[in-house]
Amino acid sequence: MENHVQHDHRLVGWLSLAQLISWGSVFYTFALLMAPLERELGLSRAQSSLAFSLALLMEGLMAYPVGRWIDRGHERVVMTASSLLAGICLLLHSQVSGIAGFYAVWAGLGVAMAGVLYSPAFAVVTRRFPNDFRRAIITMTFLGGLASTVFIPLTAWLIANWGWRQALVTLALFHLLLCAPLHACILRGAPRPLPLPAAGATLLPPDVLRLLRSAPFLLIGVFVVLLMAVTVALPAHMVNLLRENGLSEAWVIAIPASIGVIQVLGRLLLFFFEHHFDLHLANRLIPCLVPLGLIALLAAPLFGAAQVGVVLLFVLLYGMGNGMLTIVKGTAIAQYVNRDHVATLNGALGLPLALSRAAAPLLVGLLWSPALGYSHALWLLLGMSLAGAGALMLAQRHALASES
Repeated sequence: MENHVQHDHRLVGWLSLAQLISWGSVFYTFALLMAPLERELGLSRAQSSLAFSLALLMEGLMAYPVGRWIDRGHERVVMTASSLLAGICLLLHSQVSGIAGFYAVWAGLGVAMAGVLYSPAFAVVTRRFPNDFRRAIITMTFLGGLASTVFIPLTAWLIANWGWRQALVTLALFHLLLCAPLHACILRGAPRPLPLPAAGATLLPPDVLRLLRSAPFLLIGVFVVLLMAVTVALPAHMVNLLRENGLSEAWVIAIPASIGVIQVLGRLLLFFFEHHFDLHLANRLIPCLVPLGLIALLAAPLFGAAQVGVVLLFVLLYGMGNGMLTIVKGTAIAQYVNRDHVATLNGALGLPLALSRAAAPLLVGLLWSPALGYSHALWLLLGMSLAGAGALMLAQRHALASES
């Protein structure tokens, strides 16, 4: 009986390894590439930030079709092809000599990200293990959460010793030789898709259209759009932000890398204690850790020589919040809206999510100034995170009220 099947630890483990590589070699690599690319290609901070924004825009635009393909049972083709595309784009990235090529490869990497990062993987385990998807998702994020811890020091070492072009070739091989074969082997036997709508019917079934207009879905959309914009804007600028705060190069590399460890710590706590803690209370409190971390980061320069300690407080709060936030974001639609159409519903957030995530790194780059650094941008991110946390609380209230 499929509805009582617990998650397959082997499948989730291999998917987790692919997540570690995909997040680490694409998402977290950009911050380390900004400085050498700006020097070699003669780019401004806003121009280099635009490449990452283009990637996030393409990822979001592809989210809906990717979600529909997965709901139709094509998860193996989607994730394998996306891993191949990621490897090819990283190889092409190693050869770029101008801004047009730079933007083109990151647009391609955005398409690949739509098919290999958490959203498609979460949809896969939600479809395969409908009564155990939350535990499967938490388990998957343990290894995936270490992506920055593993790949920020690794990529920094590769760039320092071999240069950024050869570093990208090495990262490409991870996708071509590991991720693509993994997805091709482990994603056999997808669950049967839901029946297609009758001929002449609307593209989406009436129940999906109703869910798309519901208050819980719309409020969760606001929560996801705002919080995900915050959590993609910070990593893209983290290295330069810490350098401008006067921290040593060792701290500049160690602090972003340590966030991954803290993320995993937060997920471990959630994994072991979620059955002893009210799930809905946890979903309300977890997003609040992100604005608390941003407050600590804003306050850090006020502490002079002791600011490293305050930045480490930011690492603790933001890292644990971001780590557990991935679980909340990945399960909120299934818990408060519907689990039968979770990939389609998550995909429907693709366009607004794409626009906000694409705008956030660029906007942070535009708000940066030589005199004030990133302070204005950090205040903006703080406001966005507070509004997003409030939206989730309202969505939860609507959903639980309709059940009672």
